[in-house]
Amino acid sequence: MNKQVKKNWNEIKTNDTWQIFRIMSEFVDGFETLSKLGPAVTIFGSARTKPGSEHYEKAVEIARRLAKEGYGIITGGGPGIMEAANKGAQEENADSIGLNIDLPFEQHHNPYIDEDKLLDFRYFFVRKVMFIKYAQAFVVMPGGFGTLDELFEALTLIQTRKIQKFPVILFDSSYWQGLLNWIKSELLEKYQYISPEDLNIIHVTDSVNEVIEIINRFYEKYKLQPNF
Repeated sequence: MNKQVKKNWNEIKTNDTWQIFRIMSEFVDGFETLSKLGPAVTIFGSARTKPGSEHYEKAVEIARRLAKEGYGIITGGGPGIMEAANKGAQEENADSIGLNIDLPFEQHHNPYIDEDKLLDFRYFFVRKVMFIKYAQAFVVMPGGFGTLDELFEALTLIQTRKIQKFPVILFDSSYWQGLLNWIKSELLEKYQYISPEDLNIIHVTDSVNEVIEIINRFYEKYKLQPNF
C-alpha cells in the first residue's frame, strides 16, 4: 500500500467518526417529531404510480378510511403511492407525515404532508426505524425494490421478536401472489428456512374494508403502543 492510498484511507476512517453525529441528529429529529403523534399507519408503495391509476386511487381511499378510524398516515414523503396516502390523510384532516429521503435522481416531497411533519433523511436505515417505531400497521401497496426492502425489514423484526407484532397487509393479491407462492414453496416447503407460523405475519387482501377490519380486529386484542 503506497503512502497516498494509506493517507486517503485514514481520512475516510476519520470521516466515519464524524458521520456518527449526522446519524444521531437524524434520530433525534425523527424521535422528537414523531413521538408527538397518536396512532398511525405506514403506507408503502411505488413512487412511480400515477395519479388516476387503480393503485393510486385505492391508496387514497385506504388512507381516508384509516383517517376516519383515528389513525395518522406515515409515508416515505414522495410521489406515487406516498402522495396518494398523504392526500387521503389530508382530505380527512388526519396527521399526514412524510419521511422523505435524499436521492440523486428523485424524490421531491409531495404537497399533502403537514408542514410540521415533514422530515428529510440522508440514511435509509434511520428512516426505516421511524417507519416501524411509530406505525401500528403496515399497508403495502404494489411497489419495487424499496417497497420490498421495507416489507422484509418489518417481517424480519417481527419474526425475530425484535419488535412487537403488528399487522402487515399486502394489498392486491394478484400482484403479490407470485412472491407469496415462492416464499411458501421455496423458503418453507423445500428448504425450511422459515416456520409455518411465520406466514401468519402476512395478510393479503383486495378489499379496502378488509384492510380496516384486519387492523381493528388486531387492536381489539392488543394495546396500541410504539413498537420498540
